[in-house]
Amino acid sequence: MTPSNTPVVYGTEDVLVSLCNSVTHVLSVATQGQVHFSGMVQRISKTCLKPDIGCFVLFDGGFSGLVIINFSAAAAMEIYERYMLSMGMSAGELASSFTADEVSNVMGELMNQVVGDFTGKVRRELQTHITQNQPKMLVINQQVVLSVNANLDQPEARRVSFYTANNNIFYLELAIDRTQFIKLFDFDPQEAPDPDALMAQVAAAPQVATAATTSADDDTQALLKSLGM
Repeated sequence: MTPSNTPVVYGTEDVLVSLCNSVTHVLSVATQGQVHFSGMVQRISKTCLKPDIGCFVLFDGGFSGLVIINFSAAAAMEIYERYMLSMGMSAGELASSFTADEVSNVMGELMNQVVGDFTGKVRRELQTHITQNQPKMLVINQQVVLSVNANLDQPEARRVSFYTANNNIFYLELAIDRTQFIKLFDFDPQEAPDPDALMAQVAAAPQVATAATTSADDDTQALLKSLGM
């Protein structure tokens, strides 16, 4: 319990804010531009995939739910282009339409990073575990209503508006069972891994392997030379 003996309670809105922060963090880093979300949230009665391009992710485990992100064509293309340019691709190599498979693949990978960031925070901060399916982007031209394939006693649904650096809009919809996480005692959330350190390790690994291979080759050549070969 906290010093005031009043338990700390995390509800639907807290889970939603955590998810929204994952979206803004991942996309802001990926696009090197500020992505932000509205301070107002909508209560909705149903979750839908809407034009132009969107994806859905099902959660299960500590809690069950459904997340949908709907992008306008302009928002999807801005995120795709800024991300690919930041990765070193030239403008002439970019896809010209949001319907291109490359755009769907890149956006799907970014959504996978968002989901990974969120599930990591759930594990560290709420001390529970959730699993999810692989998000895949779908190009659609009409609204598709989706419901959660889970046993939800009191489902709650929310919609949040997001804005890209160029003020293109997209929407996140969350449907989960009405739930509360009550903090029984104080604990320090586990530290999140440092992505920069992980990337440095990955970058250094091939260099270490190359150095080891070079050393082994030199030893082999010396041995062959000593044998007169």
